[in-house]
Amino acid sequence: QVQLVESGGGLVQAGGSLRLTCEASGNIYRINDMGWYRQAPGKQRELVAQITSGGSTNSADSVKGRFTISRDNAKNTVFLQMNSLKPEDTAVYYCYVGVYTIGTYGVGPPLGQWGQGTQVTVSS
Repeated sequence: QVQLVESGGGLVQAGGSLRLTCEASGNIYRINDMGWYRQAPGKQRELVAQITSGGSTNSADSVKGRFTISRDNAKNTVFLQMNSLKPEDTAVYYCYVGVYTIGTYGVGPPLGQWGQGTQVTVSS
């Protein structure tokens, strides 16, 4: 199957920066959309930013101008550069990929895979 490994979370002061990384590995045939979601305590999981295989991006209004999503298709990796962080950005951040896998019987149906989550805490 497919495994996602996230890294880069941590504790930072307001105004600081962090860079999240998510690398996919396994029986990957093709990755379509990649993205980052976040979930704060007591709140629903929400989209932060997403990027298509062609490089088109979309992001939540709350992070526009501060967060940048990018990807390295050769390495099956997606990044989230987070600048000017605010306390309200505190959440667990989850990587998401839409992926086709390949196995003994060829290419399988598209799957949505989630990372394990990485904590981002912004202190005021």
